[in-house]
Amino acid sequence: MGVPAGRSVRVRVPATSANLGPGFDTLGLALNVHDHITVTATETPGVRVRVRGVGEGSVPQDERNLVAATLLHVLRSAGCAVPGLEIVAENGIPHGRGMGSSGAAIVAGILAAKGLMEGVEEISDDDVLRIANELEGHPDNVAPAIFGGLTIAWVDDEGPHHQKLAVHRGVSLLLAVPVRELSTEVARSLQPESVPHRDAVFNLARAALLVAALSQSPELLLPATEDRLHQTYRAEAMPETSSLVTALRSEGHAAVVSGAGPSVLVLCSDPEQRIRAAELVEAADGDWQAMLLAVDIAGATVEVLPASERR
Repeated sequence: MGVPAGRSVRVRVPATSANLGPGFDTLGLALNVHDHITVTATETPGVRVRVRGVGEGSVPQDERNLVAATLLHVLRSAGCAVPGLEIVAENGIPHGRGMGSSGAAIVAGILAAKGLMEGVEEISDDDVLRIANELEGHPDNVAPAIFGGLTIAWVDDEGPHHQKLAVHRGVSLLLAVPVRELSTEVARSLQPESVPHRDAVFNLARAALLVAALSQSPELLLPATEDRLHQTYRAEAMPETSSLVTALRSEGHAAVVSGAGPSVLVLCSDPEQRIRAAELVEAADGDWQAMLLAVDIAGATVEVLPASERR
């Protein structure tokens, strides 16, 4: 059983912002910034990766590349003969900024394998989430990358699950992206083993309120994005991020750390509020890029290319 030589697939995966303040390791939102990956099976053995855009010249260009490594893992786990692979990655998702770049690469690799094995071995959406969770370690980033929109993700004895929700049309997004990167591992190392009971209850209430605010009541976004579980503990690793979140919230903007940081996500209830928030970002200390974004509702896609479009 093997992938036909010459088969080519194209994958598109969105960036994500996880946690959204109180929804630690549970809530995630897909953003309209994307990585585009084209993979072609070849008769020539080996893996060759070309990277354009983000990561060009700095990420591995062989089987160590995260997209390639994930793709190979899925093929081998399915018992599929591994062909030669030509991978072209056109990356738009910044690395190390709390925008789910690693999760997106993992999802891209799984979906590329799904497309290459079409008609040989079937991979369901549940399988994609399960494999992505196994490789990423938690589902809050990979679920919105796969399914799009706002997702609630959880894990039980049967594996990871998700629920996708529509975001209220009045919600608009602003992402403040700094120049410097931050390792997710560094941020997570600052998280305590336990938190006070009152803080846990506080976050439970805010996370429930945030689902309501994002889906039906955007006017509640500011109180709904309060957090006591993770952002304060991680502040020492990213003081400029913490300062920007504080400055934005003091002016009435629902600002949170995006994922593990250091980017800042602002959930705005109207376009004028987003413009005011962008002005504050541009005037803030540090080198920040204000990105006016929308929610990606489609999630990741994969298509098998006709012969005329193969590279």
